[in-house]
Amino acid sequence: MKFYFVYIVLCSDNTYYTGMTNDLERRLIQHQSGYKKDGYTFSRRPIELKWYLQCTNPIEAINIEKQIKGWSHKKKEALINDKWEDLVEFSKNYTEYGYPDNRQESSTSSD
Repeated sequence: MKFYFVYIVLCSDNTYYTGMTNDLERRLIQHQSGYKKDGYTFSRRPIELKWYLQCTNPIEAINIEKQIKGWSHKKKEALINDKWEDLVEFSKNYTEYGYPDNRQESSTSSD
């Protein structure tokens, strides 16, 4: 059975890089060695693996990677640290709930 990995590495500039691969060990070596000079992690080495998920379905892995890439730094940290309550909190739609004082008007009419 073939496996696919979604992973998050911490870069030397304290940013996170999220990727997907079918060979996690090989891919981490590539990141550390600067395999792609135009790649995100090239100038941000060394990197450190912080989190990974093993999948058997490549489409699922790609979808999870895309989802995580859209997350904030704080939300990725909540995932890495297994802080599920924080993950839920950082997932709220701040347009709907107001952030910080940007609350939408009530949908009820006062006519």
